[in-house]
Amino acid sequence: MADKNAYEWIRDGQATLGIECGSTRIKAILIGPDHSVLAAGGHTWENTLVDGLWSYSLTEVHEGVQHAYATLVADVNEKYGLTPTCYTSIGISAMMHGYLAFDAQKKQLVPFRTWRNVSTGPAAAQLSELFGINIPMRWSIAHLHQAVLNNEEHVARIASINTLAGYVHELLTGQHVLGIGDASGMFPIDSRTYTYDERCLDAYDTLMAGEPYTWKLRDLLPQVLVAGQDAGKLTKSGALLLDPTGQLQAGIQMCPPEGDAGTGMVATHAVAPRTGNVSAGTSIFAMIVLEKALTRLHMEVDPVTTPDGSPVAMVHSNNGASELDVWAKVFAQFSEYAGIHMSMEDIYTLLYTRALSGAPDGGGLLAYNLLSGEPVIGVDAGRPLLMRLPDADFSLADLMRTQLMTVFAPIRMGMNILTDEGVELDRLLAHGGIFKTAGVAQKILADALRTPIAVGETAGEGGAWGIAVLARYAAVRAENQTLLEYLDNDVFVDEDVTVIEPHEADADAYESYLSRYMRGTAITRTAAQYS
Repeated sequence: MADKNAYEWIRDGQATLGIECGSTRIKAILIGPDHSVLAAGGHTWENTLVDGLWSYSLTEVHEGVQHAYATLVADVNEKYGLTPTCYTSIGISAMMHGYLAFDAQKKQLVPFRTWRNVSTGPAAAQLSELFGINIPMRWSIAHLHQAVLNNEEHVARIASINTLAGYVHELLTGQHVLGIGDASGMFPIDSRTYTYDERCLDAYDTLMAGEPYTWKLRDLLPQVLVAGQDAGKLTKSGALLLDPTGQLQAGIQMCPPEGDAGTGMVATHAVAPRTGNVSAGTSIFAMIVLEKALTRLHMEVDPVTTPDGSPVAMVHSNNGASELDVWAKVFAQFSEYAGIHMSMEDIYTLLYTRALSGAPDGGGLLAYNLLSGEPVIGVDAGRPLLMRLPDADFSLADLMRTQLMTVFAPIRMGMNILTDEGVELDRLLAHGGIFKTAGVAQKILADALRTPIAVGETAGEGGAWGIAVLARYAAVRAENQTLLEYLDNDVFVDEDVTVIEPHEADADAYESYLSRYMRGTAITRTAAQYS
């Protein structure tokens, strides 16, 4: 019966499509009216250094989105014997922040500068002081203003700027719009008016008054939309971009494009005040929905919003599970050389499960997963490192547990600030591929934060499922439910979650590891100077 329902939903255009451009994978998800996953597709890609900055080419974006969609269609063909041609709605999500700049003819002016770059320190510092709000180096306004400070030639020709999600959405619809959660990673948002902060816009115009540019910042930024609002429809050219075979119909409703932080909050049912989530992928971040705005400026905490505009404190770490992926690939190579074929899923499960038997304090090992700079801990350049005491028990279990503990260390440092501000949580949910192996990363995170961690059935689906839910919400908004009501009443009404409480002794052991970790950051700075 389930397959029959899925067949009819897809045949009749009642399924909803979500696509998320993550840091290492573009994922496409098809969900039914009951929000279950009907089919999935994906495309693997990697950022590259262009002129010393992390980037993806727009050709890679176009081809990656096409390939992810094509593999989803192939999955539908294999499972149900038909080709989808229409959907109730479509949603686009992508990694937040970064800098995509275009001229009046929509020509890209400089290569895409992603969130991973930490070359905007002077601009971020100047703007943070000007606005009285933390402006992280990842934010689009920091990238733009650094280009101004650098006197880059392209700045005079800018007609619009965007994030990756906004760019893909504009390709598909022709609309220069952005969901409020993603927009809050471009420029400060006023959660009372659900748009850019007018005080900060005015302050920036005043700052730029003496510069020889004809543009105003208001004219460059995408229009801000909140969850459920109409964000345009799929055009004929957009349909052909997604599906060059021409079978996908134009005219499909699109929801506001969102960032991966916002879709992660939706995927973990964490958009209400006093809730939060931890999203772990190439980067890792904690999003805490606030009852009220923070009272002090904290350079380690980003002021962003939920997809429906509520204020959020975001603690972001540039480095997540990528170094774990490198170790997994090394062990995969070893198994192949030994003539033992194991799937990557089995390798991850084996390694992660073995980590639970490792020493809770790392057993004399110390690791840094820093592929790029990490502002939260004051490190400007990434150098992955693994160190051990001469008498340490250098076992597989200790190695993997140390690598997992290291992933969560910067987030813990940022969360300390929120605790000092009196921020209280009713629940903290986690999602992302690192949590697919039941009870492993979840337990280590609970010990690291001294907080109960919940993981739901959708933990491994992540942002692609979250943006599909937002797209379906936009399609059924006529029911006049708020986003929170929709998630409570329709999406997570039968939510099945597992909760792991922190273990006191293991949490104490993590404190010991964290103390060594913070003292050792000087080693990573020295390594960056000499390598």
